[in-house]
Amino acid sequence: MSEAALARFGSEYALHRAAEGRNYREDELVRLPYLRSGIHARQWSVRARSFDAFMRHVLRPHANELRRRLALLDLGAGNCWLSHRAAAEGHHATALDIRNDPIDGLAAAEPFVERFPDRIERVVGSFGSVPLDSMTMDIALFNASLHYAVDLTVVLREASRMVRPGGRIVIMDTPFYWREADGLAMVAEKHAESAARFGDRAEALLSLPFVEYLTPERLRSASAALGLHWRRHRVHYPLWYELRPLWALLHGKRRPSRFDLWIAERP
Repeated sequence: MSEAALARFGSEYALHRAAEGRNYREDELVRLPYLRSGIHARQWSVRARSFDAFMRHVLRPHANELRRRLALLDLGAGNCWLSHRAAAEGHHATALDIRNDPIDGLAAAEPFVERFPDRIERVVGSFGSVPLDSMTMDIALFNASLHYAVDLTVVLREASRMVRPGGRIVIMDTPFYWREADGLAMVAEKHAESAARFGDRAEALLSLPFVEYLTPERLRSASAALGLHWRRHRVHYPLWYELRPLWALLHGKRRPSRFDLWIAERP
């Protein structure tokens, strides 16, 4: 994948995010992921549950285990809301994203950096080729981003390279399907509805061969040579989210994805 193609995607994606209303005001930004009002409040109610699970099952236990400040790599950090939350707990966060725009890219994080200038570092780059030294992180977290990988094995290898032995690699808020057929159906729907969803940006936003979703088998296959063994923490999402499979069954639709939390220890 060329840098030009990636840059074009990032530019068009930023404009798409702006059209969706993702360029949050500072008072909204600092509340993320606990945004209770606005057009995206329902989505954030799901992401807040994922974040709470990450704090409960990963960040706080690992910090207690090591008895020191952790180094967190926030992969696909966007506006750095998660890095901000980690910094507020006393940890150091390195936020990596291909986008540096002020819409909801790294440049949108100025309020966070002003609050914690020594705890949040922003790096423009791809998680397929992380421009940082090896074994410098305690946790590498794919923050609603691993479905934007082109080569899962390459990306997971980079995450593993960054993490110290015994550290954690975490997948959060990436669509998981138990059946490959349901993931393929989702991608087909996305392309069929692309004109309505993306307008003139459809071609740019769909031009790169992202993996789009994961299945347990996809994850196992991509991790086999890396010695990563994944365990799933089922997140308890809002009732409307948990009822989606029933709704899909009653209406003859494909099974929906789940997010949940997937965790591996770096050998």
